[in-house]
Amino acid sequence: MSESSDRKAPVDLGIYSRVAADTSLDPADKIALVVSGIWIVLCLAFLGIVGLGGSEGLGSLRFLIVVLAVLLPVALIWIGAIAVKSARIMREESDRLQASMDAMRQIYITQAQMAATTMGPNVERKIDEIVKGQQRAESALAQFATSRPISVPAPSPERPAVAPMAPPVTPGMDQQPDLALGTPAEIYGTPVSTADFITAMNFPETADDRAGFNALRRALADRRAAVLIQASQDVLTLLSQDGIYMDDLTPDRARTEVWRRFAAGERGRTVSGLGGVRDRSSLALSAARMRQDSIFRDAAHHFLRTFDKTLASIADRLSDEELSALTETRTARAFMLLGRVAGIFD
Repeated sequence: MSESSDRKAPVDLGIYSRVAADTSLDPADKIALVVSGIWIVLCLAFLGIVGLGGSEGLGSLRFLIVVLAVLLPVALIWIGAIAVKSARIMREESDRLQASMDAMRQIYITQAQMAATTMGPNVERKIDEIVKGQQRAESALAQFATSRPISVPAPSPERPAVAPMAPPVTPGMDQQPDLALGTPAEIYGTPVSTADFITAMNFPETADDRAGFNALRRALADRRAAVLIQASQDVLTLLSQDGIYMDDLTPDRARTEVWRRFAAGERGRTVSGLGGVRDRSSLALSAARMRQDSIFRDAAHHFLRTFDKTLASIADRLSDEELSALTETRTARAFMLLGRVAGIFD
């Protein structure tokens, strides 16, 4: 008996249980039913007292007129009742929807506040770590850029100066050529090797990049290379203020022949492939900064002129592999970005 009673027990169907339980008449239906009954009673009383009349002129139409006079008002009463009930249902559904939207908005605001409270310290900690890392890198670069060669005291008159011995050269060992940048060593310091110059143009990857800092130190010993490094560092720092970083750019690669033509002084459509930076946001921010910030504009033009002169002086002595490696550095990417903004590749 218990199993049959459990089987016959009604199942809660959520929102449908409310509809099934509501079997009472709507107030509008009750009013329409009462008014319809009163109208029908009045019509029957009228017909019982007056009758259908004795005239034979209307004939069979008399019955149709009586039916319309009784039923048409009743139909209008029920149409009005249905309209009133529909308006009430729509108003209730609108209120329910508004309450649901308010609840969802409150839940969203609560979750956002909880997420901000939970993630805030972690995000701030990461930002502080990034800022400290950048400050360490900038201080290291500034230390190398401002270093001066140690002055060698003049030889004593009593003891003649002894010329330093040249380092021994192992037969068969390849020697890294010096990159004189088209200037004598006596005027512009110690010439930098090609590998160190390319590495310095890319700057150290991290604060722990010892090889990068060593190459940067050796490149700064060459005064012509130091001028380009300083100009590149200036524009990279200014670009980073707008959130533009060379590591985020993926410019289209241009052939080494195009770079050699540009270094030889060729301009126009044949070298337009050097402006391979397609990042619209970086181009728009750089162009706006170029128009509005005179300091940025002067630094950018100085960097473009310095890079152009340096490339023209060393392009003939670089192999295709070395020139391709140079064009992949952060300095070259900055040149491609600012060169396209300035229109030097047009």
